[in-house]
Amino acid sequence: MVVAALLAFGVGMELTSVVGTLVGSTVYARLHFTGPASTFTPMALAVAVAIHYGPFSQAGIKSVIVAVLIITLGPALVHATARAARVRERGQLE
Repeated sequence: MVVAALLAFGVGMELTSVVGTLVGSTVYARLHFTGPASTFTPMALAVAVAIHYGPFSQAGIKSVIVAVLIITLGPALVHATARAARVRERGQLE
């Protein structure tokens, strides 16, 4: 039951982020909606896998490692995308 709730939460967060990305007015507004998708969804899915298969199983360990990588590297990707959008708009970074 907990696994199904975590999966539903993860899918719901992902769908909310996709809808927000589609209706955002600017690139920067759209980037705000990628935050929950790159933070809460991997965390919920990793916990669901760890509960279902066991925290020290191969699947549980790999899901936690992947979630940590996504959560850690997500902000860097958003920052790089915002910088590229700003350079494209203004021709330079400053």
